[in-house]
Amino acid sequence: MNTRNFLKAVAGAAAALALGSASAQASYPSQPVKLVVPFAPGGSTDIAARLLAEFGARELGQTIVVENKAGAGGSLGMEYVAKSRADGYTLGMATVSTHGANPAVYGSRLKYDPVKDFAPVTNVATTPSVFAVNPNKVPARTMQEFLAQAKATPGKYSFGTPGTGSLGHANIEHFMALAQIQLLHVPYKGGGQAMNDALAGQVDAITDNLPSALPHIKAGKLRALAVLSEKRSPALPDVPTYGELGFPQMGGGGWFGVVAPAGTPPEVVAKLNAAFHKAMKNPDFQKRVDELGATLIPGTPADFGRQIQQAIDRYQRVAKMANIQAQ
Repeated sequence: MNTRNFLKAVAGAAAALALGSASAQASYPSQPVKLVVPFAPGGSTDIAARLLAEFGARELGQTIVVENKAGAGGSLGMEYVAKSRADGYTLGMATVSTHGANPAVYGSRLKYDPVKDFAPVTNVATTPSVFAVNPNKVPARTMQEFLAQAKATPGKYSFGTPGTGSLGHANIEHFMALAQIQLLHVPYKGGGQAMNDALAGQVDAITDNLPSALPHIKAGKLRALAVLSEKRSPALPDVPTYGELGFPQMGGGGWFGVVAPAGTPPEVVAKLNAAFHKAMKNPDFQKRVDELGATLIPGTPADFGRQIQQAIDRYQRVAKMANIQAQ
């Protein structure tokens, strides 16, 4: 084959490949989509993902399968998503933990870059976290009373978290530094274990996402003292925010959003964004989100990208201030 014919063959192959790629994008999705939750089943992220999968599948015209890949504070699941094919068939539920706290506390040990390795699809919802105490172990009925008791007896009260360097750990270390109190940190291997021991009185306090803590608060097994949110939660209207208590530096609550591997075609990202936004407009979807104590915040991929960067910047400051490093 002479040079001219070779170049023609290469050009033809490239054109065919581009045409095939465009055709694949146009027919997307032609098979089930996997939505990876980087935490164990039953938690707030898992609940939100399954809700999004149920309603999003109707708009996308294809099944969305939720797959849990827990471990290392959500890092294992996000690493899996980052290394998946950028074709729109593997997505991940990103959180303020996986894309904010983890980069700050794991540093160079983190096996994914929260910005470079992902294509933001859409932010979905924001949810408060709540600081709650076991009412049988802690006599305080308000955060002001708890702070007075904690200052009077440094190190007496303990708090459970899903692990050293977790989002809950980072938030309470931040709060302790601001409030100038000393609590005993008890790390667990997951949020479920921490919650079980808080309910049993093995630890005095816990910070957790509101959707998973709310049933226990309503049942009187936990007493909520503060919510991490920009404004009070309609689910707990009598519980003040950290900002109202004089600690605006604590910022807002957690969030959930959908990401795809970096390099996912913009047309696929746009189609996913549109489908999820239509799902979030469904009254039944909105009702179930309200019942979780969450607030919908659908936006553009760029909006979600900015939210991720803000979380990274915030938790880098917190980790440095409180000297938090994951074990």
